Amino acid sequence: MTRTDDLGDEVEALAARHGGRVGLTPVLTDLDRRLRRSWAPGLAVRRAWAWDRHDQADRGWWPQGISVATGGRYLAVSWYATAGGSRVSFVDLRRRRYGHVLLVLPTSEGHEPLRVHAGGLAWTDRHLYVAATGKGLWVCRLDDVVRTDGGYVLPARHRLSPSEDFRFSFVSPDAGSRLLAGEYGGARQTHRLLSFSADGGPAELAEHGVVRAQGIVRTGDGLHLTASHGPWGLGSLWSGPAGSLRERRFALPMGVEDLAYDASRDRLWTVTEHPWRRWLVTARLSLHSPIVGVASVTRRVRWQGVRREGIPGVFRAAATQPACPDGGAQQARIGERRLS
Repeated sequence: MTRTDDLGDEVEALAARHGGRVGLTPVLTDLDRRLRRSWAPGLAVRRAWAWDRHDQADRGWWPQGISVATGGRYLAVSWYATAGGSRVSFVDLRRRRYGHVLLVLPTSEGHEPLRVHAGGLAWTDRHLYVAATGKGLWVCRLDDVVRTDGGYVLPARHRLSPSEDFRFSFVSPDAGSRLLAGEYGGARQTHRLLSFSADGGPAELAEHGVVRAQGIVRTGDGLHLTASHGPWGLGSLWSGPAGSLRERRFALPMGVEDLAYDASRDRLWTVTEHPWRRWLVTARLSLHSPIVGVASVTRRVRWQGVRREGIPGVFRAAATQPACPDGGAQQARIGERRLS
């Protein structure tokens, strides 16, 4: 991984135009939107939160990446704009409030939107690493936040660029000062992961093997990956040692995206992307999650406004749980119910 030239001069000029840097503290103080407790489908879901009505419905911005600050109180969630651009929402879980900060590329004349998919996000102390697919990772320093007339902006400082082809679909903090990135891919594409220093340099390449993977984290017991199954199919959670991952089908909501790990509370976080089905979710780490019945699943989905998006007449889910420790297969059919 090669570190590109630092945009320090451009960042300095941007800050000078707007009265200097303000850093992250005022952002966390001025959070202007309310997060509300919600419910989301999925066998591994523990708790869920929803954005405000505007952000739930907005088709111009789509949530993608998620990361947890040390201590677990704050989250960062990246979004990409269909018109070009990206932003990060900082979430205070204790106050249940959040606010948006635009990601920008500083230039000699000012700044322009940071046009990336932002499919993954890694928050490590003072820095944010934003996934930029084939271009690597853009690196932002949180001390560089600037308040403009249009709101807060966070300029990118430099980029970590791969020396060979690799799709940086998602990223998360790894052990020590390292990062772990992975590829999203269909059945005929590569499904690799990359471990490397947050400062760049040599990287370790391996296969994760999960089709349509959306996020990855490493915990003490191995790897965990999310995988999506379209706008209406419940997502999967793959867990286990590298090379022997096991899939939990129907574990997470539809449209599941990136994955984060809160070590202070030993829990997983993920985010979902589709309008009116946008949740922040905590998930169980255990391979054996309790089964919920069809009635509660279909009824609660309806309560969350899914019918506005035209849910099909029958909501189906048939799950096979991972093999039990004794080698037997624990199976549970969630069934089907017609929604009137």
